[in-house]
Amino acid sequence: MRTFWLWVAVFLGIGCGRYFAGAIRPMSEAQQGPHMTVQDDGTVSYSLNRLEISLRPVSDEELNRQFPSQSRAGVSSTNPYTYGNWRPMGDDWTPHRFTVFLLKVKNYVYPKMLVDPSKAVLVADNGRVYRSLGMAELSGYYRAYVLGQAGNFYARFEERKDILKRTLYRGDIIFSGQEQEGYLVFPPLHPDVDRFQVTLKGVVLRFDYKDEPLETTELTFRFQREVYKGYHPPPSLRKAFR
Repeated sequence: MRTFWLWVAVFLGIGCGRYFAGAIRPMSEAQQGPHMTVQDDGTVSYSLNRLEISLRPVSDEELNRQFPSQSRAGVSSTNPYTYGNWRPMGDDWTPHRFTVFLLKVKNYVYPKMLVDPSKAVLVADNGRVYRSLGMAELSGYYRAYVLGQAGNFYARFEERKDILKRTLYRGDIIFSGQEQEGYLVFPPLHPDVDRFQVTLKGVVLRFDYKDEPLETTELTFRFQREVYKGYHPPPSLRKAFR
């Protein structure tokens, strides 16, 4: 009898619903670092001496609008950042595939500088750490779906790669008077993550005559989200999951 009730408890624990995450939002300006401002669209910007580096969380809904024709084919959707309009069997919502930010850099002060996306790290307040995903990692992720060097699976793989090449933050040298922007991608966050920071490490502000980094800094942007548990997303989230 004790074993029976143990299995009942396990079943009830498993059947108590799932997690649904709300939109990622910046923490207040007071919780950000020096020279940081928070804008109405959710962008957190670092501005100093005509250098501006900003980070804005990008929702799946926005990414699907950005690539509409690649987000309407269900399981065959080729949007590399989301599952498109695909939904798990029996569900009426779509899970997150990745965690995406738009990174913008405007350099109007240094002769040349560099923000390396491979050095970006997302650290949750509960200790979880997520490394950024570049072209190599994302291509490897999608290559697992390819069944050969031709056919529909390979064509979808190539279409995703083409979008990634055009839209990921490249991390090129930015000379004075230039701007650069692109997506910064991390794995999907665990359901126990509701507060976290994204740190851009090793931002190079000055190079020596050998093009070696002479002056570097790191910038931290603070964000949060609400996480709900249940059988269905709350009304406030249902539009985002459709």
